[in-house]
Amino acid sequence: IAPILLEDFRKISVEKKGDSNFFTSQMIKDCMKKVIAVNLHQTVHVKHNLEIKAYYAGHVLGAAMFQVKVGNQSIVYTGDYNMTPDRHLGAAWIDKCRPDLLITESTYATTIRDSKRCRERDFLKKVHECVDRGGKVLIPVFALGRAQELCILLETYWERMNLQAPIYFAVGLTEKATNYYKMFITWTNQKIRKTFVQRNMFDFKHIRPFDKSFIDNPGPMVVFATPGMLHSGLSLIIFKKWAPVENNMLIMPGFCVQGTIGHKVLSGVKKLEFENKQIIDVKMAIEYMSFSAHADAKGIMQLIQYCEPKNVLLVHGEASKMVFLKEKIKQEFNLDCFMPANGESCFVQTDMKISIDVSVNLLKEEAVKYNSEPPNPLKERQIHGVLVIKDSSISLMDVDEACKEVGISRHIVRS
Repeated sequence: IAPILLEDFRKISVEKKGDSNFFTSQMIKDCMKKVIAVNLHQTVHVKHNLEIKAYYAGHVLGAAMFQVKVGNQSIVYTGDYNMTPDRHLGAAWIDKCRPDLLITESTYATTIRDSKRCRERDFLKKVHECVDRGGKVLIPVFALGRAQELCILLETYWERMNLQAPIYFAVGLTEKATNYYKMFITWTNQKIRKTFVQRNMFDFKHIRPFDKSFIDNPGPMVVFATPGMLHSGLSLIIFKKWAPVENNMLIMPGFCVQGTIGHKVLSGVKKLEFENKQIIDVKMAIEYMSFSAHADAKGIMQLIQYCEPKNVLLVHGEASKMVFLKEKIKQEFNLDCFMPANGESCFVQTDMKISIDVSVNLLKEEAVKYNSEPPNPLKERQIHGVLVIKDSSISLMDVDEACKEVGISRHIVRS
């Protein structure tokens, strides 16, 4: 999926925005040759004492959280994750790895989402009502994740209700991504994998590729188009055409960054001015239904509870909301929590633990000494030996073993 997303990013930046200083298609191919695929929960030893381990993150197909371990210190970096299973992916999962630092996204730092079932019911009702009265529904989505989830939702509903209004999705990126979903069906949830025996859930019967010429077609229709924030591309073109008609509807299923058209219409702006001084009156119905694939506040707290980190660092969120979550984490888990700004360095104090192998001979010698004394549970047990550092490993040995290890002779000097 990575080369598809990179190529799409390159096309938008070079061909549409005119950015000349950018990577090429060949660079993407060369880059992908260097990629080494890893399995979930597989510990990969990179070199010396550096190792990485991937955990399932939900979110989108192939999303993973990573634990990076150097010696005895470790960091878990979540990237984007979702603690709630949806119609095509399972929930993120991690074991009690107890990292020194957990770096977690905080997109929805103060949001606790309502019941997913209620949200789905509301979504289907709104779409059905709009097409029933002859309106057009625009659903801006990103190529991965929500597009596939909502397609499955509408496909199932259209089949059950025997609806005839056409459903389209933007050709290109989403179509290619959906083909990858078909290929990597094992990454999806159990229900999708079970139905795969009869048919692939991503082989849609009611959903067809969209062509720009369909924009002015009369009658009802539902269109999934990228990008998800209406900041450019096909979704914005369709929005400009359909926005002035009261009968139409815009459903925003995900987060919109401040300054984007998506954010403006969700904030209630009814008149939009574009670069060419084009003014659009927004008369269509605007609905926000969070089908976002990011963890909400409850999910973030759940992940902290799962992996039991010693420190937490918040990224990828809005500062004011992150402050609230930071205090909540401190109160509930009694942990140090950091939220550095972009470009700001953050110093996290951790305990330095050094693993030492103790030789069996030394343990036997010390056990003899310990057992010769009266039992005293309050007395500290100390082991006396020689510390040998060799090839980045540290061992505690008795004197004779240490001499043999480093190749020297032992001498006793008597006065």
